[in-house]
Amino acid sequence: MLFAKLTSAHIEEISKIVDSASYTVNQEELEKYGKDETEDLLFLPEIVVKPTNTDQISLLLKYCNEHHIPVTPRGGGTGLSGAALPIYGGLLLSMEKFNNILSIDTENLQATVEPGVITEVFMNAVEEKGLFYPVDPSSKGSCFIGGNVAHGSGGPRVVKYGTIREYILNLEVVLPNGDIIWTGANTLKYASGYNLTQLLIGSEGTLGIVTKIVTKLIPKPQQNVLMLGSFLSNEAACAAVSAIFRAGVTPSALEFMERRGVEWVIEFDDIKFDLKPEIEAFLMIEIDGNDLDEIFKNCEVINSVLEQNGCTEVLFADTAQQKEDIWRMRRTMAESVKSNSIYKEEDTVVPRAALPKLINGIKQIGIKYGFESVCYGHAGDGNLHINIIKGGMSDEDWNEKLKFGIVEIFELTVALGGTISGEHGIGYVQKDYMSIKYSPIHIQLMKGIKSIFDPNGILNPGKIF
Repeated sequence: MLFAKLTSAHIEEISKIVDSASYTVNQEELEKYGKDETEDLLFLPEIVVKPTNTDQISLLLKYCNEHHIPVTPRGGGTGLSGAALPIYGGLLLSMEKFNNILSIDTENLQATVEPGVITEVFMNAVEEKGLFYPVDPSSKGSCFIGGNVAHGSGGPRVVKYGTIREYILNLEVVLPNGDIIWTGANTLKYASGYNLTQLLIGSEGTLGIVTKIVTKLIPKPQQNVLMLGSFLSNEAACAAVSAIFRAGVTPSALEFMERRGVEWVIEFDDIKFDLKPEIEAFLMIEIDGNDLDEIFKNCEVINSVLEQNGCTEVLFADTAQQKEDIWRMRRTMAESVKSNSIYKEEDTVVPRAALPKLINGIKQIGIKYGFESVCYGHAGDGNLHINIIKGGMSDEDWNEKLKFGIVEIFELTVALGGTISGEHGIGYVQKDYMSIKYSPIHIQLMKGIKSIFDPNGILNPGKIF
């Protein structure tokens, strides 16, 4: 792609759109915004702009579109696919000043928020009104809700409540030419032509800049119980997952954790946990609702299923602190693994009954190519995060051979009926693997949609395709 390099004349025009405190070309700041949580990647933008309102974004995009300046939108910088990296330089559009909760409508169970609101801040605000927004990725304390929309985010409670797609009713979006549209309606039903709201969700900032988000809310469940089941093998734990659903119970969270990950969390986060030497895997299971008797009935069913599937012990969290410690063990696992070695995280998802075959295959592929892996994830919806650890691999093998192992993991995932990303997105680091899942016709259709929205290709270029 051929894009214009920023000149002093461009910067002067941009300075007329936003005030001096809302843009920077300072090298230290450019480096800060040139990376995210993706492994060891840095791409410097030429300018960072932090607009404060929709009209400013409209003018910025109109100007950049006319002058062929690439624009990379950025949320909280917590992404794991490189989707917010400005790989062509240009203008990085930070949404950090769009941080207002505009309304919480308790009558219609809806809220309107700006995309720079931190997800956990929003969750807490609606909980204060007795409501619940269940989309809670592990980075909820720092990620932006706009980034969640851009990636179609999920988290542990997807298994019962669904992904962010089930909670976004309408979006205000600025198109690459500067036009401002609302994608749908603030209604629970929508059968009025193509659903542009759903098209924008998961589009990773390649089609438009989201400036307002209308979400659905639900009443907050009043009770929950947390169980932790121990298993002698990864396969046994994974096999128990689909058995729980076949028994007629839908947990509010069902998480898989491999022993190695728990060991590293204990070391990294100083969590006190009795890790028995024979245990290789865990299932963390939460059941929520308003009727405690009904919850305990479901716990009894789950307990029976776990016993039938080789579970050696079930721990019930007796106190709020125990619940917090177990959840913290799961939520800090990625950070703990990252602290131990050079790593690469994959985000596979398969039909949940295929999880035993997937994790077994991952381990066999690791043996073949010489890498280690630590697996964990949202097992209840078949989503397995694979942290590939360099360990004893040589630099040459890590740089040259690892990609072939990743291809085999994705080929196995697709063969099992799955896909290459469940919630992290494609972005920059996964785009070379798209052909494993999608045919040329499928990719051609996606590129056609991109060209309709963004004929000059200025918006988040170099991502997905």
